[in-house]
Amino acid sequence: MGPRTGLSRQILIAMSAITVAAGLLVFFGTYFAYTVIVALYPMPEQDGGLTSLDFVIVGVLILVTLPLAVLVSLRLARRILEPLESLALNARRITAGDLTARASAGDRALGETAALIDDFNTMAQRLQDMAADMALWNATIAHELRTPLTILKGRLQGMIDGVFEPDERSLQGLILQVDGLARLVEDLRTVTLADSGHLDLRIEPIRLAPEIAQMAELMAHDLRASGFHLELDLADLVVDADATRIRQALLALVTNARRYAIRGTITIRLAEADGEILLGVADEGPGLSPETATRVFYPFVRGDQIRSRELGGNGLGLSVVRAIVEAHGGRLRYRDAPEGGALFEMIFVKTSRSAPAHDA
Repeated sequence: MGPRTGLSRQILIAMSAITVAAGLLVFFGTYFAYTVIVALYPMPEQDGGLTSLDFVIVGVLILVTLPLAVLVSLRLARRILEPLESLALNARRITAGDLTARASAGDRALGETAALIDDFNTMAQRLQDMAADMALWNATIAHELRTPLTILKGRLQGMIDGVFEPDERSLQGLILQVDGLARLVEDLRTVTLADSGHLDLRIEPIRLAPEIAQMAELMAHDLRASGFHLELDLADLVVDADATRIRQALLALVTNARRYAIRGTITIRLAEADGEILLGVADEGPGLSPETATRVFYPFVRGDQIRSRELGGNGLGLSVVRAIVEAHGGRLRYRDAPEGGALFEMIFVKTSRSAPAHDA
């Protein structure tokens, strides 16, 4: 190891000074105590002071004990300094960009020092995991953006070269690609703002049943065209929430069921259980595998890659729902539906306040 750092030098100097001071204190303390004892209880053959033999004995004892004390101090200092030096060295490595650096606790008998090293290593591991997640996130976003941008560029270049006729159908296709990009950007914005705690919410007491019924009426036609029947099972409950964000989350869950579920019934349930409000969307299958269920709320995770892309999915729908629900202080969970399909439930704390009545 190279030259000792300033902290190491200060600790060694301090411990050496304490050892020397202790030795001198023992010497003069012994001399003073011996002198007082002799003065109070004089011995017949002594003149009341220390003899040269006494000085020799005390000196020999100090010469023997002082090096031992210095040796013990140095060993103790090294035990303290080794983990601290490892901590300082690896902190500099992390500052330089090496997130794989980890400190060594050395002798774990020093409990507080070992705990400090463990906390540092835990922090370093989290930094490394966050950097890896960020790299994966950036790569996935780039991949998601590349497909629509490539299509847009190819079509536009084809129109410029005269390969494609800029008719209404072609332009509508380009607009669809632009809409997909806009949805992706908005979903990324929602997830990022929610994770950073800056998602803008207008919280107020709302009656969920009328909001859901109105939204279901607007979705019913498109769902029927896709082979689905929408069924409502709604209790009249009030929750403190942002109505717009709740509609956004509910639309994402219904759209998710439309993309992945077999043709049949999609059920929206609103109920109360154990002081919580449950807003769930259930389908008739096939549900999620146990492996997929554990990571389905992560961004860009899809159950059926091909079908999701055919219907315009970007893998962020459930992440957006999770972000919105957690921003409300709730939680999102998945479980198997009674019908055998998937059931996604948004869980909120019930409010004791009343919401203004809506016109029928």
